[in-house]
Amino acid sequence: MSIIHWIILTVAILIAALIVPGVHISILSALVLAVLIGLINVFIKPILNILTLPLNIVTLGIFSLVLNALIILLLGMMVPGFGVAGFWSAFFFSIAVSLINALFSIGMRKSA
Repeated sequence: MSIIHWIILTVAILIAALIVPGVHISILSALVLAVLIGLINVFIKPILNILTLPLNIVTLGIFSLVLNALIILLLGMMVPGFGVAGFWSAFFFSIAVSLINALFSIGMRKSA
């Protein structure tokens, strides 16, 4: 994960925290959260995707959103300064971060 991707993810986290009710984060916590999300996506998420493949097939991939929300809830317990009110806040926060991150990444590719 390059420094530019890390900064984009940090900004996406901050924007999503402003949009989604029930999510509170500080700037330093957003930086830490971006690093942890990057590490989880590289090392742990592929294993979780393989283990939950039958559920993903049955739910046509919607279980991936639930898995992302569970990861956000877990990180909410681990990262000081980052709080998530409940499952639905984590669910919508993970969707918002993914969408904002995708929009920024597309914008960065077009400008390069």
